[in-house]
Amino acid sequence: MYLIVGCGLSGATIAERIANVLNEKVIIIDKRPHIGGNCYDYIERNTNIRINKYGAHLFHTNNKKIWDYVNKFSEWERWEHKVLSKVDGKFVSIPVNITTVNELCGENLQTTEEMNQWLEKNQIKYDKIENSEQMAKSRIGEKLYEKLVKNYTFKQWNKYPEELNPSVLARIPIRNDFDTRYFSDKYQALPKNGYTTFIKNMITHDNIIPLVNTSYEDLKQNYPSYMKDIKCTIFTGPIDEYFKDSGLDKLEYRSINFGKYIYRNMNFYQPNSVVNYPNEESFTRIVEYKHFLNQESPHTIIVTEKTKDEGEPYYPVPNKRNLELYEKYKELAKMEEKNGVYFLGRLANYKYFNMDAAIENALNFFD
Repeated sequence: MYLIVGCGLSGATIAERIANVLNEKVIIIDKRPHIGGNCYDYIERNTNIRINKYGAHLFHTNNKKIWDYVNKFSEWERWEHKVLSKVDGKFVSIPVNITTVNELCGENLQTTEEMNQWLEKNQIKYDKIENSEQMAKSRIGEKLYEKLVKNYTFKQWNKYPEELNPSVLARIPIRNDFDTRYFSDKYQALPKNGYTTFIKNMITHDNIIPLVNTSYEDLKQNYPSYMKDIKCTIFTGPIDEYFKDSGLDKLEYRSINFGKYIYRNMNFYQPNSVVNYPNEESFTRIVEYKHFLNQESPHTIIVTEKTKDEGEPYYPVPNKRNLELYEKYKELAKMEEKNGVYFLGRLANYKYFNMDAAIENALNFFD
């Protein structure tokens, strides 16, 4: 019997493979009262609008293998995600594209060639990029960095870009045309019946026993008969939580405080599903879920997001201190393999994964 700690994307994927391919029994536990991890969504009863409890999740991939895999468990509807940012009193499209530059920098660019020339002129060149400030400026230049990135990053991480590893802002996409889509992947979609149903379908198998409201300690205390049959444990939670008695310092994570507000008899609160607020406001963004898949309701609901240090861990903080500390945890994890314990997923690997990458990582681990 296999034990999987955590019923998010990584845990559900590995549970599904073990049950279907190896035909082995699997217990998958989660300390939360539901399956799905941070992907968990539900229908909000006052508005009949499907929302994500832990922030918006947009599936996108160029990997046909991953696309074919997720289609085994859900019907998906094409959804090309767009993001706006409220800057200088107006809503501008991001990632940076020709329209963004024209609106925020007073330009009148019309062609890809003109955009390339603008980027070449404004991008700051470094011999070696050592932090995220340099990474951002090397991609979009000083002016757009100040308007779009600097303060937003501080609100998100409680650290300015100069304090963060270059990888944090290396993910900023740039368009040299008028394409306002946030992602350019071939496959972009949302599950027609939500992520919770998608993950439920992944783990609906006679070989899989899901237990919610159950921590690892709860399992040992309340289900001793299961414990004696477990030959392998796959842990998808925070790696420093597993090794909390090791004497090592804790790793840093960023959590999110969600503020939910219902507006009755209002069509839409804002012009887009996701609007970033990089400067004046205390929150980083507002998500208005009614926009996703064009849901119908006489009301609307918005969720503000404000990041914080304490609470449920969402984002690893990839600065020098944490990356060096993680290497020590990684050594402990390697040693734990001899006891049949393995570490998988964003929090266990202390690495930000997009959804498709989390699934691919789990599939590769299984293989």
